[in-house]
Amino acid sequence: MTSIHDAMRAAGLAPAKDIELLEGKLVRYRVAGDKGGSRNGWAVRYSDAGSFGSWKTGESHTWHAQSSTPQTPAERTALQQRVKAMQQLRADEQAAVHALARKRAATLWKLARPANNSHPYLQRKRVPAIGIRQLNKMLVIPARDTVGVLHTLQFISEDGSKRFLSGGRITGCYFGIGKVFDSLLITEGLATASTLYLATGRAVAVCFSCSNMAPVARALRVKFPRLRLTLCADNDFMTAGNPGVTHARAAAQDVDGFLAVPQFAEVAP
Repeated sequence: MTSIHDAMRAAGLAPAKDIELLEGKLVRYRVAGDKGGSRNGWAVRYSDAGSFGSWKTGESHTWHAQSSTPQTPAERTALQQRVKAMQQLRADEQAAVHALARKRAATLWKLARPANNSHPYLQRKRVPAIGIRQLNKMLVIPARDTVGVLHTLQFISEDGSKRFLSGGRITGCYFGIGKVFDSLLITEGLATASTLYLATGRAVAVCFSCSNMAPVARALRVKFPRLRLTLCADNDFMTAGNPGVTHARAAAQDVDGFLAVPQFAEVAP
């Protein structure tokens, strides 16, 4: 019989060290491979069902014990109640994790100073620092919701590697550049957004990832019901399924917006 610990290992969320899962208690733990001191993993277990995931990646999984005998109506009802209890535990813990991330983000944002245009990443992308800050050698980009609440931070190193503050909410959050007038551009990354702003003078929202374009577009459509929204896709033509264009197109359709896709010359084989 596959245990919840087996399922956690299969999903790549095995604990860095053994953890005890008490009946109906949510446990946070360090995922194997994560940095020391982090507790991005979470899990909750009952005798016949469980749930686990990662605050870092946002993923979640469920587990059910296998049985050779069919469940009775009473057993099915009891299982449904346990599943609801697990969902509530996860929601409560996620709210606490998000609240802690907001406090950490606010503290780090205050400690950071205006970014220097000489930062290697900005120099390589040929864009200036617009509204962002710097903490030691890391660029710091705030992610806010449509009412301006700071939820998390993105950090960009000198070599261009990116990471987010652990545990922060990112879905539906963005970084805004410029003032909104008659239209708004929505794009994935900081460098593209800065380039578009300099080229067009239009306000731009940085979504941080293609999967966040639709949530951000929907949030901005609620805030600006009559504004022209243009989804500016990353053209990932060398990646299977072209996720940049696929997500941007879906987001544009979702909010009755426009789609802009950069065109490139074909790459010789």
